[in-house]
Amino acid sequence: MNTLRRQPSLIQILILALACAWFSGQAVAQASGNIGPGSVVVQSKFGGQIFGFDIDQNGTEGLLAEAQTLDKGKVLAAVETFDQATGQIVKVVKKITSKDDFITWGVVGTSVGMVEREHVKDIFVVSRKYNLLNPLSANAFTGTWTPPLEKDDILTSVSRSQGTGTTAFLGFENGGDNHTFVFGSNVAANTFGPKVILPDDPFFFSNGPLVAYDSKKNRAVVAASDGAVGGPPPVIALVDLATGTVTQFQGIPGPPPFRQGFINGLAVDSADGIACTTTELDFSVQFYNLRKKTGFSQTLPGATSQIQSGTDVEFDPVNKLFLVAQSVSSTGLGSSIHVYDTKGNLVESLDGFNFSNAFNVVRTHIALNPSNRTGYVDGPDPGVREAQSFTY
Repeated sequence: MNTLRRQPSLIQILILALACAWFSGQAVAQASGNIGPGSVVVQSKFGGQIFGFDIDQNGTEGLLAEAQTLDKGKVLAAVETFDQATGQIVKVVKKITSKDDFITWGVVGTSVGMVEREHVKDIFVVSRKYNLLNPLSANAFTGTWTPPLEKDDILTSVSRSQGTGTTAFLGFENGGDNHTFVFGSNVAANTFGPKVILPDDPFFFSNGPLVAYDSKKNRAVVAASDGAVGGPPPVIALVDLATGTVTQFQGIPGPPPFRQGFINGLAVDSADGIACTTTELDFSVQFYNLRKKTGFSQTLPGATSQIQSGTDVEFDPVNKLFLVAQSVSSTGLGSSIHVYDTKGNLVESLDGFNFSNAFNVVRTHIALNPSNRTGYVDGPDPGVREAQSFTY
């Protein structure tokens, strides 16, 4: 039997991540003034680790999933909504005690919450169901999203742009040829575009490709690198989600001998056709002109080591800003969020957070509400049971 079909649950992955963790967190410094970490902290209702969260840019609530292991292999898993202003849990949407778990994929389209339920038999995931909260403020599951996936297909990345009719999804054919694929979907309408297979080099799932959505061109932007020391530059793929046409161009080579390593974060400014990525080995951030297929790279401010690499990147389309998460700060204590304009100019560095990918099954995420320049990010609890507010 092909062991790739026997997919472990997120709880098993968590145990492995904890065993292999190389970072134990740092103390959180107090931020001064109104810019930076805020005093509002969301805590998971039952004290479990947060398995993904997001906030509604067109509403007042947020969404999270949590899970914790119990005796005899059982898992307490729950989906909850919370108030963005107070951080208080508004409603426990669903709570189960079994072997199953939930993952929050985010808020997509206009105020549509999306949560995956992994159904576990013995110790393997045997099926996946995608529940919707449409709208999120309903504080209840209102339907399901039924993508045309094979039983063992696994989604790995989703575009985070809200307010658009289409969301881009990236996944791979687990147990088959393991090819990476991308497709677009109007989640609320439960409609889908063609499933487009991407070249294995470098978009093979083990390279951790990421996807963002260019709403102006109705295309997915996918970025990946094989991550090898001294390896080739990353590749950017532009995928027409209506026709399935794929065009590629080579990204920016990092400085020798290390090059750039894996792509850690990706976001797109659709209006101006700008993509922003972060890379691992050279602890840098890149800005690409998607029309000209050109770009430039710069080291994160003050960074001198791979440990200070950037991770998640999110775009604020109202104020035209890219926000870059940095788990180990190069400008202050703890963790930082660096804010850039669309020309690649550093606007500000927000220091004094405490978030780390080392303990996260679901990687660090910056959730934005551009209308009031606020957001949430993982932490400060090193056990990943909280999300902290911030202002930028």
